[in-house]
Amino acid sequence: MSGTFVGMPAFPRAARTAVRDTTLRGNLRHATRTIRGKRAQAVAELADWAELREAGRRIKDHTLRHLDRYLEQVEEAVTAAGGTVHWAADADEANAIVAQLVKETGESEVVKVKSMATQEIGLNEALEAEGIRAYETDLAELIVQLGRDRPSHILVPAIHRNRGEIRDIFAREMGAWGRPAPEGLTDRPAELAEAARLHLREKFLRAKVGISGANFVVAETGTLVVVESEGNGRMCLTLPETLISVVGIEKVVPTWRDLEVFLQTLPRSSTAERMNPYTSMWTGTTDGDGPRAFHLVLLDNGRTDTLADEVGRQALRCIRCSACLNVCPVYERAGGHAYGSVYPGPIGAILSPQLRGTGSEIDASLPYASSLCGACYEVCPVAIDIPEVLVHLRERVVRGGPATRDGNKVVLRPAKGHAAERAAMRAARWAFTRPGALRAGQRLASRTRRFHPRTLPGPGRAWSASRDLPAVPAEPFRDWWQRTRGGKDTDR
Repeated sequence: MSGTFVGMPAFPRAARTAVRDTTLRGNLRHATRTIRGKRAQAVAELADWAELREAGRRIKDHTLRHLDRYLEQVEEAVTAAGGTVHWAADADEANAIVAQLVKETGESEVVKVKSMATQEIGLNEALEAEGIRAYETDLAELIVQLGRDRPSHILVPAIHRNRGEIRDIFAREMGAWGRPAPEGLTDRPAELAEAARLHLREKFLRAKVGISGANFVVAETGTLVVVESEGNGRMCLTLPETLISVVGIEKVVPTWRDLEVFLQTLPRSSTAERMNPYTSMWTGTTDGDGPRAFHLVLLDNGRTDTLADEVGRQALRCIRCSACLNVCPVYERAGGHAYGSVYPGPIGAILSPQLRGTGSEIDASLPYASSLCGACYEVCPVAIDIPEVLVHLRERVVRGGPATRDGNKVVLRPAKGHAAERAAMRAARWAFTRPGALRAGQRLASRTRRFHPRTLPGPGRAWSASRDLPAVPAEPFRDWWQRTRGGKDTDR
């Protein structure tokens, strides 16, 4: 996976800065509460939601267990339909493939459908380095691109911006990228949408190369599926002469019958709609209809390594609905940029450290970017137990141990800064396996409780800076139990 956002500190420091931004917190609070309220209503309409959720989990798990077979089936089907399949082991290889394909067309600009995979690999920056300009056509992605910003939400990348900020960005930047914003532009949503529509239309009509991702790839026919709400995706998928789709290998589903499950759960979990306004599907190429050349770039970029982890592999079930972000109390207060990745929120806290590894300071901190409240698991439409994976990754950060990196079995060293935690856990293990020592320690703590500090010293200061130390009781529980025979001698 490509590097973290340039200059990003570890999550605790980035979040500390973000929570002081009152405008950001207001934007996030309004947006996430609105989205999750509407989602709850949309999900409640289906009496069989729990069964659909379980079906989605099983389909994804089955596909991941047999991913090698289904990927070969995808390649055969796409090739038979007139497309060309390319395999990319990492971000650099994927970027090189796409850049070369664009150069072969003789074009120097492309239009793009919203795609998490291309953001993950830094495709826009890689194309720019090759003299190719990429234009984002999703409204929110356009706002992010014109503002020289970073996405902060999977579904709504510009969720951290309000209407006034968007108006200012359009008025200031649109002219440098093409058609300028209309004179006297206000912050009314209809006017902002019309400004974007006029700005993008000339690009749709001029572009000869389109780049997309895909929400799903149906293995039995080699069909790619993109769901969206604006119609820009369909313009990018049908008007250009050449279409290049960069898709993570985990996006495969075996059959059309399997796809039907996700076309019910994804729109309700993401945009709170019964179905997506635009569901575009294409299979290879067809004479006289759509692009004349189609290329599918299947992207690994850490996914095979993630698949090798029996606990962490469930993150690959993710269908990018963003429901976990909208219910997460940490995300609502810190925002997406603090995660230092295109995958923010709870899913990003378990996906990024597996795709990129835990070697960097920010990736080692992401498993701790959670209160473990479990709200993310409750709303996940494919039942990813995010708290379980967070705890699993915390153990990896603190203890190190066996893992798979770049297809090779390795032994990870513990991350820096956790020596005190490891020492405390070893001391606890020693005490809990020696009842006499544990009893003596409890009694000593009770008798000296008047002298206990309000905050922990040394490395423990970071823990107690945002938490109250629990008060030590006047009498250990075991002593109370023995004295009262379990409460039988207490007054009634």
